[in-house]
Amino acid sequence: MFEDNIYTIIFLALAVFIFLRLRSVLGRRTGRERPPYDPFSARDAVRSPANDKVVTLPARPAEAQPPRLPETAQAPGERWKGIAESGSAVAAGLDAIAAADPGFEAKHFITGARAAYEMVVTAFAAGDRRQLRGLLSREVFDGFDAHIGEREGRGETVETKFVSIDSSTISAAELRARTAQITVRFVSKLVSATRDRSGTVIDGNAERVTDVTDVWTFARDVSSRDPNWKVIATEAGQ
Repeated sequence: MFEDNIYTIIFLALAVFIFLRLRSVLGRRTGRERPPYDPFSARDAVRSPANDKVVTLPARPAEAQPPRLPETAQAPGERWKGIAESGSAVAAGLDAIAAADPGFEAKHFITGARAAYEMVVTAFAAGDRRQLRGLLSREVFDGFDAHIGEREGRGETVETKFVSIDSSTISAAELRARTAQITVRFVSKLVSATRDRSGTVIDGNAERVTDVTDVWTFARDVSSRDPNWKVIATEAGQ
């Protein structure tokens, strides 16, 4: 009986010793352990379980793009690259506008001008005076309003669909006192038709794509807090 107790004590002592040795090894950090979650080991996009839409993750630090300099901080020869030739009248006009309005960026302006062009054309076709009022100068709005009124008096309706805006180039730019003026030449493809009261097409073609060129001038008071530009002149281009 005494010998059995001796062996039991010995085995318990060995078990405790082995346990302590294992704990000392398994519990030690070597510096080679992988973190519990590597945020950059996942793909660039994951799916959100809430709506199953693709959610884009931020770029990795190594892939982050360098900050873009504002156009006013770029070298003169590079400032209007792709927009106006260096030394041209357009470039000089853009320089003057940028000097008066340091936040001006020509590329952003062109993007906004394209959006405004499409909105004005579709709003005019639909007779949406409210939309037009916020995009046009008073004089231009009055002209559009009068034309819409005449069309309504005859019972005519206009259907216009944009197919594409093929190009939008700045053809003139200047600063008059505190007013910046920029003229843009748009080349687009439209499907447009005018119908009479009975629904008969009396102008245009509801099934044919037409190439259209328009030259519009936008203006903005650079001393104003209002960042919006308005259309102050429209004409058909060649």
